[in-house]
Amino acid sequence: MMNELLNKQLQTAELQQQHLRQLVRAQDELPDNVKTVAGVDVAYEKDSNRLVAAVVVLDATSLAVEQVVSHYGEATFPYVPGLFSFRELPAILLALEKLPLQPDLIICDGQGLAHPRRFGLACHLGVVTGIPTIGCAKTRLLGEYGPLAASRGSYESLVDNGEVIGRAIRTQTGKNPVFVSIGHKVSLDTAADWVLRLAPTYRLPETTRAADHAVKTLLKLHSLKI
Repeated sequence: MMNELLNKQLQTAELQQQHLRQLVRAQDELPDNVKTVAGVDVAYEKDSNRLVAAVVVLDATSLAVEQVVSHYGEATFPYVPGLFSFRELPAILLALEKLPLQPDLIICDGQGLAHPRRFGLACHLGVVTGIPTIGCAKTRLLGEYGPLAASRGSYESLVDNGEVIGRAIRTQTGKNPVFVSIGHKVSLDTAADWVLRLAPTYRLPETTRAADHAVKTLLKLHSLKI
């Protein structure tokens, strides 16, 4: 019975992906003057479904942290490759609700169109909220790309079955690339430009670094209170 319920849950999620991916907009619909950018992340207690999600808002020019909001909760969707957004999105949305003003752009530490069904976390979050989103992953989920030059800003298209699904971009000279893909309301060229702009010093965008630091700190504080 439990297996039947799980299979039905997974089938429903896949059908939702197939429907919602038709709503992804791959053209630029950003505000004329982007003032705030945000990073989102989720961390889990060890050997538990308990989690903390955080949204960290940065000033788009100075990259200074302006606001941090979070949500403690429990994941109710299993960890299934290709359906990761269904596990993390509910907590991220609850954290986002605590912001007085939504950010102009969100960078997700994960995939957008560079996903087997072309609907990773960045796409899911963008479609549900209507906020422009970019996927910027540390690792490649699928697709192939050619040799990259060593210099910052070098990139190669990430291609899957003849379709360009993103870019491998070297944000720092000599460092491993990150994998950028469209989430929602952002073109691939603009997504790549923003990731480089947000990574002036380190391999990962400052949005990702700030969100990662926030969830780790909050999870540690929460664990101490239990």
